[in-house]
Amino acid sequence: MRKKIKVSDLRIGMYVDKLEGNWLQHPFWRSAFNNIETKDLQAIKKSGIKEVWIDTSKGPDVEDKTTKAPKQKESQHQNTVAEPKQEHVSLEDELDFARQTLAKAKEATISMFNEARMGNSIKIAEAAPLVEEISESVSRNPGAMLSLTRIKNKDDYTYLHSVAVCALMIALGKQMNYKGDLQALGMAGLLHDVGKSAIPDDVLNKPGKLTDTEFDIIKSHPTRGWEILKSSYGADEIALDV
Repeated sequence: MRKKIKVSDLRIGMYVDKLEGNWLQHPFWRSAFNNIETKDLQAIKKSGIKEVWIDTSKGPDVEDKTTKAPKQKESQHQNTVAEPKQEHVSLEDELDFARQTLAKAKEATISMFNEARMGNSIKIAEAAPLVEEISESVSRNPGAMLSLTRIKNKDDYTYLHSVAVCALMIALGKQMNYKGDLQALGMAGLLHDVGKSAIPDDVLNKPGKLTDTEFDIIKSHPTRGWEILKSSYGADEIALDV
């Protein structure tokens, strides 16, 4: 069961499902922690976060010796409440927020690619707050995020390109009045190049012309990405198709 607790009640081993508050105001790019460790617990307590959500079906509960009134049954749709419509703001006003979001997006994407490179499954749900912030920025002014993602150097290209495609898919979906899940489109864009983590760096980053064999290796990255996502919890059909 999900429940909100004070950070002072947080204990090692708990499953933190969500950090309460705006994720740009704390030092973590992710919001969920499976079997929380000492270093993360200390960082959360120092961050200024006051409350977190834990999942007692996946980790320990808070020890409570007091008698409590029966709680109402938690709605299974509590996380699907429609968000208020984002108002349009000027490019100048949105640029600073978009710049902060982009920095965390790059950090998150690098982390996911590194996990895949080491053969670990990707914790896709941990990137959900990131996609949500990108979506909100695009709603307020798509030009801010999209203009920033055009500025890439060769070292950051793969990661920032992934963020750019995330923002572009959300922006296109909004423009087309897409009736499906815009967050799913954004997540698919963010993950579309994850198969490049399985390509050797000397081939992926080769400055000169590729040989036929090297080009065949590069062309395998969509298949490798599908394999990585298929083994990762939380990858939906949209992400797999993309």
